[in-house]
Amino acid sequence: MKNIGYRLLKVWIKSGLYLYYGKIRVSGLENVPKDKAVLFLPNHQGALLDVLLIAVDCNRKPFFLTRSDVFTKPTLKKFFAYLRMIPIYRIRDGREALKNNQAVFDQCAEIFKDNHAIVMFPEANHNIKRRVRPLSKGFTRILFNAVERLPETELYIVPVGLNYRGNSSFPDKVALYYDKNILVNTLYDPKDVQASVNRVKGKVSDRLKQLTTHIEDFDNYENIAGQLNRMDVDFLDPFETNKVIEGLDPSVKVSDQVRKKGPLRVVADAIFEVLNFPVILLWRKWAKPKVWEPEFMGTLRFGFSLLAYPVYYALLFTCIALFCNSLVALAVILALFVYNWAYVRRN
Repeated sequence: MKNIGYRLLKVWIKSGLYLYYGKIRVSGLENVPKDKAVLFLPNHQGALLDVLLIAVDCNRKPFFLTRSDVFTKPTLKKFFAYLRMIPIYRIRDGREALKNNQAVFDQCAEIFKDNHAIVMFPEANHNIKRRVRPLSKGFTRILFNAVERLPETELYIVPVGLNYRGNSSFPDKVALYYDKNILVNTLYDPKDVQASVNRVKGKVSDRLKQLTTHIEDFDNYENIAGQLNRMDVDFLDPFETNKVIEGLDPSVKVSDQVRKKGPLRVVADAIFEVLNFPVILLWRKWAKPKVWEPEFMGTLRFGFSLLAYPVYYALLFTCIALFCNSLVALAVILALFVYNWAYVRRN
C-alpha cells in the first residue's frame, strides 16, 4: 500500500512538472547504474523543484538528504520520512547538532549497502545565480564513511546539471544532464584522506561546471549575465553557453532590455489570462507575496498550480454542467486544458 501511494504521488507530481514546463529535456540517463549504490550530486538553483525533477526522472527511487530545519513539526517529519527524506545538520543548526551527522552518515552507508540511491546537493545551499558555488566536504564524508564500512560494495557518484531557462519566470523550461558515473572506491586513499577529499571535490566541481551554465567571474557576474541575456543564448544547452562565456568581455555592462512581444504572443497571453483569471488572481494577490526568496518563486508557483488547477477545473466543470450538461462541461475543460498545455509548451 505504501509503494502504491508513493507511485501515485510520483505520477501526480511528474504529470504536474511536465505540464508546468511543457517539456523537460533529460539527457544521460544511460549513465545511471540500475542496481548499484549511487549518490546523485546536482547543482542547486531551484529549491524544491531541483529535488522533484530528479526524483521523477532519475530511473531510481532515491532517498534525499535534506536540511534539518524543515523537520521541525511531527506531522512534517512523518511526511518527509514517507518521501524518503533524511535530515542533515549544518553549522547554522549549532555545533551540538552537528554531532547527529555521524548517525546520518552511518544510515547512508546502510542505504548504500542495499544498493539504493541518495540525492545530495554538494553546494550545501541554493542560489539563483548561474554559477557552481564552492562544494562542501560533507558529501565526501558520507562517501568515504560508506567505503570504509562497506569495502566490498561498489559506490558510484553521478553529477547532475540542472538548467533553467529563467528559474523564477513563467512559462519556463528546464534541462537535466546526468554525467558519466564515477566509481568512488578507486578515488579514496585511507592513508591520505584530505587528498582524497580534494580529488573528489575537484572532479565533481569540474563536471558540474560543464553540465550547467557557469559564470566563474564573480566580480563581473552581472555584466556577463546581462550579455548572455541580451544575446538570448539557450541556457538549456550549457555546453554551448559556456563556450560563449569564454569569448565575452566581462567589463562590458549591458542595460536591461525589455523584449517586445509579437502580436501573436500578445493575443496568446491575453487569452491565457482570461481563461485562467481566477487562478492567476489568487496567485498574484495571495500566494506570490508569500515568496520569501527568488529561488523559491518557481517552487511556490509550481506547488500552487499543482493544488489550484484541479480545484479550478472541478469547479468550472460543476458550474458549466449545472447550466448546460456534463458533456459540454467536459468539452470545455478539455479545451482549456489543451490550450494551457500548448501555451506553456510553445512559450
